[in-house]
Amino acid sequence: MLQEYPMVGRILPITPAFLPLSMGRQDYTALMSLIPVTILTGFLGSGKTTLLKRVLTEAHGQRIAVIENEFGEENIDNEILVADTEEHIVQMNNGCVCCTIREDLRETLADLAKQRKDGTLNFERVVIETTGVADPGPVAQTFFMDDEIAELYLLDSILTLVDAKHGEQQLDQRQEARRQVGFADQIFISKTDLVTEAQADALAHRIKHMNPRAPQKRVHFGEVPIADVFDLKGFNLNAKLDIDPDFLKDDAHSHHGHGHKHDHAHDHADGEACDHPHHHAHDDDVKSFVYKSHKPFNATKLEDFLGSMVQIYGPRMLRYKGVLHVSGMDRKVIFQGVHQLMGSDLGPKWAAGESKISKMVFIGIELPQDLFKAGLDQCLA
Repeated sequence: MLQEYPMVGRILPITPAFLPLSMGRQDYTALMSLIPVTILTGFLGSGKTTLLKRVLTEAHGQRIAVIENEFGEENIDNEILVADTEEHIVQMNNGCVCCTIREDLRETLADLAKQRKDGTLNFERVVIETTGVADPGPVAQTFFMDDEIAELYLLDSILTLVDAKHGEQQLDQRQEARRQVGFADQIFISKTDLVTEAQADALAHRIKHMNPRAPQKRVHFGEVPIADVFDLKGFNLNAKLDIDPDFLKDDAHSHHGHGHKHDHAHDHADGEACDHPHHHAHDDDVKSFVYKSHKPFNATKLEDFLGSMVQIYGPRMLRYKGVLHVSGMDRKVIFQGVHQLMGSDLGPKWAAGESKISKMVFIGIELPQDLFKAGLDQCLA
């Protein structure tokens, strides 16, 4: 089954052919008619409800439907939010939205869209607040795997909050917390007033190497500008590749001879100093690495290789995204994926004098970095 999303490209279940290099465009108005969705995640106590309440009460003029998910019969967060806002809140408290009630999530989204069409509900966007122990991946996949939902909604981004006070411990002990960081398009570090600046910097450094593509911001009691929450286009294949520029610089120093253990499986990519050497004692299973090459890719070889990697490692591949230089093409090829769903789109033409370089970032759970890099090397023209 092939799904095409206007101006966003194709998101496909993995088949042997994954890089359709020529594809039609649908009318831009079709994209604008889709309801944008933001997924808000973060471990227990990270401040999701505080941030959401702040967003709902800000004078931004937008009407927002909120889907909340918590365990148990009582949802205190719902009462907190409803007390100060007239927004439409849907409470889902029969399990974890990450897996056991994804069908309920689908039905809730379909029902909201129907009420919006009928005029019984007036809202412009949806925010899904997951429970603190949810994996955002299956939630995101709902917007690509279900035909009805894909025709109604456009997934904008995944926002992740990390508690500065307890974040290190949570990342050490809970894979859910590490997955939430790995999936993020935007990361907010909360409660920095409860730690020293050095502790906050160390946490930020660790998170950066788990997910270099997600910008970080430190927030105080949920005070976040709307521009940092909505319309981030984290799932727009035409959006620019957001990877920290320092993460992609040519490696100007060697790690050989360093007096500390280097347990991160990321590329230091390229010239970035190890300014937090104590941090490398953490061996997170969620790690990132960057691949880049000035040589163009052979499209057929790359299709076959990435297709096979996703078939094998897809459940462990949280987010991956890249801008590719493909042999014989004068335009950039932009791709991204979530778990076993991967898609590509044609980007702008390479500018005159622009260095034609492929840049790819992979974020996943114990991915075999050397195998990926060796395989990608074999796909070069």
